[in-house]
Amino acid sequence: MSFDDSILPLAQSSFETRSEKLGSSWMRLRSVRLWLAILTFLVFVMVLVGGMTRLTDSGLSITEWKPVVGAVPPLSGQAWSEEFDRYRATSQYELMNRGMSLGEFKRIYWWEWAHRQLGRFIGAVYLVGLVGFAIAGKLTLRLGLWLFAGGLLLGLQGLVGWIMVASGLKPGMIAVAPVKLSLHLTLASLFFAFLVATHARLGGAEAVRRATAGTVVAWVIAVAALVQIALGGLVAGHDAGLTYNTWPLMDGRFVPAGLLAMQPLWHNFTDNITTVQFDHRIGGYVLAALVIGYGLWRLAVRRWSSDLTLILAVVVCQVSLGILALLLVVPWPIALAHQAMALVLFGLLVRHAARPTAS
Repeated sequence: MSFDDSILPLAQSSFETRSEKLGSSWMRLRSVRLWLAILTFLVFVMVLVGGMTRLTDSGLSITEWKPVVGAVPPLSGQAWSEEFDRYRATSQYELMNRGMSLGEFKRIYWWEWAHRQLGRFIGAVYLVGLVGFAIAGKLTLRLGLWLFAGGLLLGLQGLVGWIMVASGLKPGMIAVAPVKLSLHLTLASLFFAFLVATHARLGGAEAVRRATAGTVVAWVIAVAALVQIALGGLVAGHDAGLTYNTWPLMDGRFVPAGLLAMQPLWHNFTDNITTVQFDHRIGGYVLAALVIGYGLWRLAVRRWSSDLTLILAVVVCQVSLGILALLLVVPWPIALAHQAMALVLFGLLVRHAARPTAS
């Protein structure tokens, strides 16, 4: 018997064993990928509902944090009156909404209630899924620990949400603290990225031929997108989009006056409306340049992939929405579309960076 005759059956058997293991793993994780995809969609909707809550100034309408019993809204006229009385004790009511009717209060209440309720639902879906897959033996120890860490991130997001609301309930405040709003949005985006990346690594995205340098650059661009989202949160928190409604200049200048007018210096980057809007504009230019430069590099080394085409298209759309929101003085449909497109772009960048690397 020749060497080829003896080794071929062994090699074929080894290949078939590996194929069976890969196939078994693929089928075993299919339900986990579906769970992650559903959660990704829910978080996307959650961010949009949060955006509408901010745009309608509804976030302070519920003045208590009751993670469990708070899921039940007022069910009687007396309960509604008591809820309204609590809101009327806030500075937002006294300074901004004095004279508001009960019907008007209900409209802002339902936005905040829907936001919190969706957060509770996402938490329940995550917890039930994680425990269920662990009991069913669908998770390795490493994957289970990774998903448990994601659950901690989700819990932190909920806690920061209440800290944010509490900041707006202090005497003299008519809105939540912009920095805490930005942190709340950033943590939500991080959890969104966690879901997208995990889904991609578990077989939700095809492998791509890419050197290590390409992976590093892809992640750097994804992080730049997250920073831009955080800057957008500061703009929203300060209503900074209602000023300097021209483009490409701000008050007739590319670099406006008063960028560093506040002391100490670091306050300008969190509380100076001029600086906050300028930083967000520059962040948009930098992110667009990074994506275009990365695309050209990938094209030059003949490593273009179909998702890059979509990413470039979304960048153009997102920049256009940002400019349009400024010029039209932030109408809510454009503002909400701008926020949604930011999350779509971030998700696409994370998915691209997280794609497995083919040999």
